[in-house]
Amino acid sequence: MLAYLVRRLFAAAVMLVVIIMVVFCIFFLVPKWAGVDIAAGFVGKQADPGAVAAVREKLGLSDPIYVQVWEFFKGVFAGRTYAAGGEVTHCAAPCFGYSFRSEQAVWPVLTDRLPVTLGLALGAAVLWVVVGVAAGVLSALKRGSLWDRGAMVVALAGVSLPIYFTGLLSLAVFAFGLKWLDAQYVPLDESVTGWLGGMILPWITLAFLYAAMYARITRATMLEVLGEDYIRTARAKGLREHTVVGKHAMRSTMTPLLTMLGMDLGALIGGAILTESTFNLPGLGRAVLDATRNQDLPIVLGVTLITSLAVLLANLVVDVLYAVIDPRVRLA
Repeated sequence: MLAYLVRRLFAAAVMLVVIIMVVFCIFFLVPKWAGVDIAAGFVGKQADPGAVAAVREKLGLSDPIYVQVWEFFKGVFAGRTYAAGGEVTHCAAPCFGYSFRSEQAVWPVLTDRLPVTLGLALGAAVLWVVVGVAAGVLSALKRGSLWDRGAMVVALAGVSLPIYFTGLLSLAVFAFGLKWLDAQYVPLDESVTGWLGGMILPWITLAFLYAAMYARITRATMLEVLGEDYIRTARAKGLREHTVVGKHAMRSTMTPLLTMLGMDLGALIGGAILTESTFNLPGLGRAVLDATRNQDLPIVLGVTLITSLAVLLANLVVDVLYAVIDPRVRLA
């Protein structure tokens, strides 16, 4: 188990280095090859050439490529120093640069928004895993029943309907029509009940989409597992049905679900753009959407790295859980 964990940690570290290099190429080399001046984007299109040249010197955009790569890589892990003339600015690690619009360091801006996205992603994940897996297991155990057909119809609707439609519909019915829930986001440090009231609709809307997918995958996988020889053997030995399903069938069913959960949760930590925009949540999704509209490159870069790191960490956790659930992974 220890050797397996060390191999996965080493692979994750290598992948992190590769991700940082790829992100650097996308955000710094590709615009340069396309003839886009990043320094002009920082100071504005109407700036004089002297101001553009000063920003280019401060950001190190005139340095050789290998120097720019090293400074960018070092900034992520150890911070970096921007110097132009007599002005020296230190950017603490992890340094993703400074916003083109607010001229603030990117990392503090993103960490202010990260708790909103984390609360949205984790709360919705709990809902969609519990509801989706339970609905899928019941549908597999009651194959062909009225419950099975009804649950799959609802799951099909959940997969088909876009988030902005279900989100606006839930706002119109439960927030503005019946007035059961509050549509206004309240920070957690101001009011716990207000925060919960403002997050219930986003959680349900986001979980509806993912729970539908998890229910369909769980049903299909469970039906396949229930037909395996070891399940028939367990039943022939006289084990109770809940033991056969809960202890034996569910362990095999959870493997593809863990893979999905790692990818979905990692991506959502990078920002659920449609959900946050629909419910006006000040999270990373809204930040990257606003930054894209304003051509604020450092904000987009920072969110991209956070998303990549979240997916990487989520998959690392999934790999470890694989070894816990399935002994064959440890033996391999």
